[in-house]
Amino acid sequence: MSDHLLGIDLGTSSVKVLLATVDGAVVASASADYPIDQPQPGRAEQAPDAWWRATVGAMSGIHSEAPGARIAAIGLSGQMHGTVLLGLRRQLLAPAVIWPDRRSQSQVTEITEMLGAQQLYAITGSPVSTGFQAATVRWFQEHAPDLWDQVVMILLPKDYLRFRLTSEFATDPSDAAGALLLDETRRDWSDVLLDALGIRRDQLPPILPSGAVAGTLTTAAARELGLPAGIPVATGAADTACSALGAGVVDRSRLLLTISTGGQLVQPCHGVEVDTRGRIHTFCSALTPAEGQAGWYQMGAILSAGLSLRWLRDQVLGWQGRSAYERMTALASEVAPGADGLIFLPYLVGERTPHMDSTARGAFFGLTLAHGQGHLVRAVMEGVTFAACDAYGVLCELGASSQEIVLAGGGARSALWQQLIADVFGIAVAPLQTAEQSALGAVILAGAAAGMLEPADAARRWAHYGEAILPDAQRHAFYGERMAAFRALYARNRGHFEPAAKAQPVNA
Repeated sequence: MSDHLLGIDLGTSSVKVLLATVDGAVVASASADYPIDQPQPGRAEQAPDAWWRATVGAMSGIHSEAPGARIAAIGLSGQMHGTVLLGLRRQLLAPAVIWPDRRSQSQVTEITEMLGAQQLYAITGSPVSTGFQAATVRWFQEHAPDLWDQVVMILLPKDYLRFRLTSEFATDPSDAAGALLLDETRRDWSDVLLDALGIRRDQLPPILPSGAVAGTLTTAAARELGLPAGIPVATGAADTACSALGAGVVDRSRLLLTISTGGQLVQPCHGVEVDTRGRIHTFCSALTPAEGQAGWYQMGAILSAGLSLRWLRDQVLGWQGRSAYERMTALASEVAPGADGLIFLPYLVGERTPHMDSTARGAFFGLTLAHGQGHLVRAVMEGVTFAACDAYGVLCELGASSQEIVLAGGGARSALWQQLIADVFGIAVAPLQTAEQSALGAVILAGAAAGMLEPADAARRWAHYGEAILPDAQRHAFYGERMAAFRALYARNRGHFEPAAKAQPVNA
């Protein structure tokens, strides 16, 4: 068989493996799950060995679907921000601490005060958050000093997986940026941050381009995976950067909006364009900035996108089964835009962009006896869309002027949500039809490592979209008024969220 390219996407709950031709046609895919361990409240850990076992298991599915396929190169994508600590014999010293972990809140405050928020943003392009590698390392230094004294190498999750594949240490600018230890402009580790946090440069891997060869498959790894030894393995990239590649979002003309459990907005940019108020993250992309490519991206995030709809389904309506969402959207489609005056704030677990407010809470405003189930559903969908557009407003402040929204995630499959987003944003929507775009981005980087593909060109050619959804001018004007009311509702109530969050029930 002709040469194929293999992409491995190490996600938060599963690994996905994709086999494709050099023309981007997917010929096999497989996945395997692993748990998130929560040994204490607020902690989130995983066993790196479980990542490896899942990868080996998923590869058996690839072999079943495409026996005998020749693989020219392997690319990697992975969950961001996590921390893997290795000792002198390259052994694991502790479970991996991954991005949802919240143990390092005091370290976040300490790092921000130590550097100063503006200097931190200027160097890294982003505020530091719990679960980010910089904060987690600081936690180990302060709470497990004996373990920290044994640390020889600090790796991000996908880079541990590549170490298992190649026995080599490396990372790329996009994943290193999410560690919050990178000088974004120089695309190298920040001496200022390393000195401030007491991290030696030799405790971090060298930084290579995402599409470079970072090692070859060892004999031992090849035996477990059922592959020939010596296959080139690309450095790879962070899952968000790979997702943008797989979605064909590689220049400023397009915005990637993902509506899944949470929501992400990814806007490619050509330089380190920092929000001095710390409302977004600016990270390196999977592309090098040479030849005018968008070597960075700005990212806004909302926490409760599909999560809000799931909450309504499970906790309020009590509907179950695969047809529940279809039933909900059918009811919402029968309700006029604006849900007859009902507004929903989707801040069920706090909010990131633009508020960075962990105390924010959800609310329905304007309820009357006339409102029914369809109104609730439509208000939730509109509220989530307003929140995403509110986040986009920050990107617009920083110069974004996208001509098209590439819509991914569960929202990309809903005709109602497609039209809602087009009408609220006032921008045409292209529903992404490419499945597993992060794994596809890893495939593209494998092709770059093999010298078969130019990443930006392949990203544009390989992504597939449904029919464009155009905004309705009259509805866009109407929703502009509703957006103003949505924003005002948060502004008027933000002083009440924290007391409400702390309120305790009174025993009868």
